[in-house]
Amino acid sequence: MTTYPFLSDDWISAAIEVRQQYQDRLTPISVPVRLNMVVTEIPHRSEDLKGHVDNSGGQAIIEYGHLDDAQATITLDYETARAGLIDNDPQMLMQAFMRGKILLEGDPLQLMALQSSPTQPDPVAEQMHAEILKITAPD
Repeated sequence: MTTYPFLSDDWISAAIEVRQQYQDRLTPISVPVRLNMVVTEIPHRSEDLKGHVDNSGGQAIIEYGHLDDAQATITLDYETARAGLIDNDPQMLMQAFMRGKILLEGDPLQLMALQSSPTQPDPVAEQMHAEILKITAPD
């Protein structure tokens, strides 16, 4: 399987394809969040990457660009984004937040809602994450 650098255009396209394969089987999300993200210091990009998370329709959608009506905006560096989206390392995310590596503008409850997880992991989401790992080149 071809791998791509995390957050490269090719990786984003491949990750969207994986999400589309799984989205109809994922457990619906009960807490709506509309959050803009800015990822900085991406080694293979000349500029920051702007995207958003929107799960107000019941599924977590991560896409390019900012929402006009987002409830909050987070800014984080590449390493922190990778820890959250690829490594699934909540402890590192908490440490990054405490060290000021995750900046939040807007409603802090949105960030907490995004990080909240059900007591039982969704096996379909775990399968989807495994597929995302397969397309992600090591740093």
